[in-house]
Amino acid sequence: MSASDVSPTAPGSDVLDSPMQGVWPPTPAMLASPVDPDLSRAQAKRLRKAWETPRGWRHVTAVNNTHVGKWYAMTALAFMLGAGVLALLMRIQLAVPENGFLDSDRFNQFFTMHGSAMMFLFAVPMFEAISILLLPALLGTRDMPFPRLSAYGYWCFLIGGIFVLGSVLFDAAPSSGWFMYPPLATESEGIGADIWLLGLSFIEVASIAAAVELIVGVIKCRPPGMRINLMPLYAWYVLVVGGMILFAFPPLIAGDFLFELQRSLDWPFFDPDRGGDPLLWQHLFWIFGHPEVYIIFLPSIAIAAMVVPTAARVPIAGYSWIVLSAVGTGFLSFGLWVHHMFTTGLPALSLGFFSAASEAVVIPTGVQIFAFLATLMVGRARMILPMLWIAGAVAIFTAGGLTGVMVALAPFDWQVHDTYFIVAHLHYTLFGGMVFPVIGGVYYFFPVIKKKKLSERLGRWSFWLCFTGFNICFLPMHLTGLLGMPRRVYTYQADLGWNALNLVSTVGAFVLALGILVFVWDLVRPKRHEPHTPRNPWGAGTLEWTHDVPDEPWGVRSVPYITSRYPLWDQPELLARMDAGRFYLPDAPEGLRETMITSAVDAVPLHVARLSGPGWSPLVAALFTGGAFILPTFKIYTPAVICGLLAIAAILFWLWTATARIPEKPFKDGGLGLRLPTYVSGPKAPGWWAVFITMLGDATGFASLVFGMFFYWTARPDFPPPDSPHADPVLSGIAALLFGAAWAATRLARGLNAAGLIGAARGSLLAGPLLALAGCGALIAAILHLAPQTHVYPAMVWALVIWTVSHVLCGAIMQGYCLARSLAGRMTAQYDADLWNTTLFWHFLLATCLIGTAMVALIPRAM
Repeated sequence: MSASDVSPTAPGSDVLDSPMQGVWPPTPAMLASPVDPDLSRAQAKRLRKAWETPRGWRHVTAVNNTHVGKWYAMTALAFMLGAGVLALLMRIQLAVPENGFLDSDRFNQFFTMHGSAMMFLFAVPMFEAISILLLPALLGTRDMPFPRLSAYGYWCFLIGGIFVLGSVLFDAAPSSGWFMYPPLATESEGIGADIWLLGLSFIEVASIAAAVELIVGVIKCRPPGMRINLMPLYAWYVLVVGGMILFAFPPLIAGDFLFELQRSLDWPFFDPDRGGDPLLWQHLFWIFGHPEVYIIFLPSIAIAAMVVPTAARVPIAGYSWIVLSAVGTGFLSFGLWVHHMFTTGLPALSLGFFSAASEAVVIPTGVQIFAFLATLMVGRARMILPMLWIAGAVAIFTAGGLTGVMVALAPFDWQVHDTYFIVAHLHYTLFGGMVFPVIGGVYYFFPVIKKKKLSERLGRWSFWLCFTGFNICFLPMHLTGLLGMPRRVYTYQADLGWNALNLVSTVGAFVLALGILVFVWDLVRPKRHEPHTPRNPWGAGTLEWTHDVPDEPWGVRSVPYITSRYPLWDQPELLARMDAGRFYLPDAPEGLRETMITSAVDAVPLHVARLSGPGWSPLVAALFTGGAFILPTFKIYTPAVICGLLAIAAILFWLWTATARIPEKPFKDGGLGLRLPTYVSGPKAPGWWAVFITMLGDATGFASLVFGMFFYWTARPDFPPPDSPHADPVLSGIAALLFGAAWAATRLARGLNAAGLIGAARGSLLAGPLLALAGCGALIAAILHLAPQTHVYPAMVWALVIWTVSHVLCGAIMQGYCLARSLAGRMTAQYDADLWNTTLFWHFLLATCLIGTAMVALIPRAM
């Protein structure tokens, strides 16, 4: 695009739909223009005031990505250390045969919580924590697009993690394995299984919230000029992994939903005696579980993609191939879930397909690793400390990948399934492929985070202890498994030939733990008297190294104009111009937190977004959300409902006070002679993208329930049972019509509001929730005669109706919220982002309602 003048808005036109005003892209003369030093200091002072962090006890209300990201990362690290202690206690138990250190129940609790904590409380949250912390710096932007959503996700994670992991201290932890297979888990006594189901569902909500934040951040918050093919590779991996979380977690949430209905209400989804099938849980769990492997692995590759070019001092080789292979890995990972179910008696055709898919995923994974090797070969590689950790990770993950090729072959998997060979393979791919790069990334990015470097000596000690201890611990487990030692046993006899191998593994586990402790000490030891590091100690070329030393709260002094993948290498004077405020948004005259929103592909400036600042509402909303999830564990339902209602109220207050605020003027000076809108609606707005992305994930959860309906139809000869009553077709049809009318009322309200017919729009918004609630009543009435405790068919019908009705209630709340905003003067014909977002939600909701009523009333009659 050549530099061009963007004409001002024509008289009488809608300023909110007009393009930016000024020159885009900036000319060299504009970039080289001087800035008055006094003006620059005044601008910096106003920016510093706008981005000031609360002090004292109000510090918990902070929402800056730098604070939330640090809290997130340190909390995830604490949970990892707790899970590691459980692993050491299990290794003590297995060090010698017939040991009495732990009894079977305590061992099973530790085994379940070790796996659950590592998967749900460390691996995925640590990726999201690092991304929330670093992504704005990598993109040269001020903050994430929804700071309070980041804070809400963190507090949910903290509360849920303490609840789940803390159950070990009260002898109430789940003991059925981190995979919670029924019928063992569904029939287990106590509240352990409920803690796992409800607590981790709560945490999954936090993970999805963070994924939405990160995806929108990559799509809409890139600096001007940073086209999608100029993004740092880390941003590409965030996009891929965020999308995987969006499509992998909802099937597990759907499975948790069915599981808890069986635990609480005795609905027989996994009870074969009443038409259920335990294999449905395995399908839903592993549709999540195998992408989870790559959700864990790909962020580590992302860290390597940042360290390797810096170590080699050259741009990454094969940028486009790496991007394509990352996308391919994410796509193929969803076709591998039966890889974990080879021994369940599935048809040979299925085994062949999923075995081939399991082998195929090696190809894009290998492309990424070979691209890194090529970069090191063509460059002048230095074995800097972070690169040492990356090299160790590549070695360990390659070994894990080779055993992965082995277990992808069904005949071999039949022999080693549920043996310690699988334990070894799992840890070589997950621990070696994730923990080593993450620690390397901490050493690499620590100067960005704390403006100081970690110890070179302690870092190398930690690496060699971890690398040696890891291999001493897990390499013998391959042989232990081949000798027949099963997983999940708390003791074994002395004459089976496993004694020495188990003792060696236990010694290795403690050497590994010592290495981790050295790293943790290096991380938390006092550094008050150490000098600040130079701004770019590794000589990297990406934007995160433009950070201020000492630290400033604003993210970047001015949002840069980017023309290169490695701007610090390729754009002379970039850093000096950013510091002088010679790029975009160099000032905060209104005293508001702002960042630049750009187009999804070409990063053309679209508008200036006003970000929410510190506040209590994310913490309050998280506390009440926690109550809504945690109290049902103890069969305390009425207070749980009250907590749910209070959580909704807190979120509505947060939205009312901090989002879609009508600006004091429609345009503002964005810098470099560019004037940008201060408010946009629809696809230009980050909020619209957040709703769209969230609903894609929600649709995946609903599709999982629909999948369950068809699974029972194909797997069970008595689904639906002969002569079984069905949902009333007339009432179901009326419900579908009412839902369609509620959607039409919402869509009509948006058009009427935009046309300036405010009274008619309000009438349509009033009719919408009334029609929606009437539709809910008709749909519930259509199935009241079905008894869900008797058979899985009526139970599935009820599950689909509950899912549909709960979403319609959310849609009705959103319609009422828009009506209230209109009545309060907070939504007008021009400023209507809330109505756009609500209409988008109802587009997805209408599809859910129509498919749901069809699955309840029509499809069963044809089965």
